[in-house]
Amino acid sequence: MDWDDLRVFLAVARAESLSGAGRVLKCDAATVGRRIARLEEGLGAKLFVKSPHGYAQTDAGARLLPHAEAAEAAMSGAEEALSGEAGRLTGQLRIGAPDGCANYLLPQVCAAICDAHPGLEIQLIALPRLFNLSKREADMAIAVSRPTAGRLTVQKLADYQLHLAADRDYLAAHPPIAGRADLRGHRMIGYIPDMIFDKELDYLAETGAETVGLASNSVSVQMQMVRAGAGLGIVHDFAIPFCPGVSRVLPDEIGLRRTFWLLRHADDRRSERLGRLAEALGQGLRTEIARLEAAAAVQ
Repeated sequence: MDWDDLRVFLAVARAESLSGAGRVLKCDAATVGRRIARLEEGLGAKLFVKSPHGYAQTDAGARLLPHAEAAEAAMSGAEEALSGEAGRLTGQLRIGAPDGCANYLLPQVCAAICDAHPGLEIQLIALPRLFNLSKREADMAIAVSRPTAGRLTVQKLADYQLHLAADRDYLAAHPPIAGRADLRGHRMIGYIPDMIFDKELDYLAETGAETVGLASNSVSVQMQMVRAGAGLGIVHDFAIPFCPGVSRVLPDEIGLRRTFWLLRHADDRRSERLGRLAEALGQGLRTEIARLEAAAAVQ
């Protein structure tokens, strides 16, 4: 079996279309289709079936997938070793992360990693959702809850804190808040309820509020609403130093602790390159969170 044919198979399996695979492989859809047909003929098995939603794997395709991914990991390791890159952080790596982490932590952390490794190029995808590592949307992803399914390796990166916060102008213009009972009548800012993609992001119960008056699926937008004096919201402590005038409210009564987890595809667990990046990310995040949370406590 030819590795190049398996590479085409993986591209179609991940893109679920010939045109999408062609963009990844830098060839036209017709060529991709011919390569898949050749592979199917050689194997004597149908690997994909066309549906209204794209190209779905057959049972045979699903059985081939882990073997193709293992071959991909082996080829990547061989290229690393033979190019003299083993143990070095070089080339292009893509990291997926929730937008709070991506906006307030990863710019500084990734810049420091790239400064230490000039041959490294990091692409950061900031989206408020989970990433599909099986489709290689990213080399690794940061999540706010530990997954319980999937072919993944999971590593704890860092704990972080969240508190209720408001802008000083909002607090000056509204009745004082001395306890939870005083929150009644204040506008709450938070997530759009039906767009909370992870249970760890459901903060509303911590405030005792039943609804939010202003909502967004983006952590950064919520933070800007708080900064604009639009109300109170549960925010990351590490974001507060970026917003002068915003401070914690009832910090001794309302506080949350969450964890960032690093997710990698199971077939990448032997990659020294990705392992070293994971270690650098963990160290950088822990240092940056500690620095920013200390600043938030006195703001």
